[in-house]
Amino acid sequence: MKLIIFDCDGTLIDSQHMIVEAMRAAFLASGFPAPDRDHVLRHVGLSVAEAMTAMVPAADAKAIARLSAEYRAAFNALRQEARLAEPMFPGAREGLLALGARDDVLLGIATGKSRRGVDRMIEREGFSGLFATIMTADDAPSKPHPAMILQAMEATGVGAAESVMVGDTSFDMLMARAARVEAIGVSWGYHEAAELVEAGAAAVARDFPELQTLLMPSRDDIAA
Repeated sequence: MKLIIFDCDGTLIDSQHMIVEAMRAAFLASGFPAPDRDHVLRHVGLSVAEAMTAMVPAADAKAIARLSAEYRAAFNALRQEARLAEPMFPGAREGLLALGARDDVLLGIATGKSRRGVDRMIEREGFSGLFATIMTADDAPSKPHPAMILQAMEATGVGAAESVMVGDTSFDMLMARAARVEAIGVSWGYHEAAELVEAGAAAVARDFPELQTLLMPSRDDIAA
């Protein structure tokens, strides 16, 4: 049995517009200058508090708590706006369903999103029952700490040699390396491919069909 653990934002769903807008609103509401888009996307993947701490290292604990609360409030409000959405990346839905239909694969999620945010995505996409394990910022320390992967393996009974982490940031790759599992990056997210390789990615997929081949190579691919 193989356990394939996916990051969410930047890997399965494109939530950058929601995240950037919510961060801008949170910073302004808390009295800080609004960060630019690239600065925000550099920190996607971390838990909210960890991202705020990294983005505003001089802020004290009280300021970080307010920034985090304002971000969550802004993000929830933005979900009601039709102009902003969190679409799945091309091929992600079909790829997940194809992998989930296999009897030799278990799927998991390890994400800096809240459990509520993941549950909304699963309900929206009709993915109920697709993931054998879901680890969020509510369940474990922020990436790149390996706890999410270690807990996912414990929950499913799958060992490190049969597990793989798929993500779009160096945080995902470093988390996988710390958990001693294979890491595969995707190029359509928020960190550059070279950064993913440097952080430990065994390979970087250019699209979801290529990712499926990397995850479950055919006998012909192995022979080649």
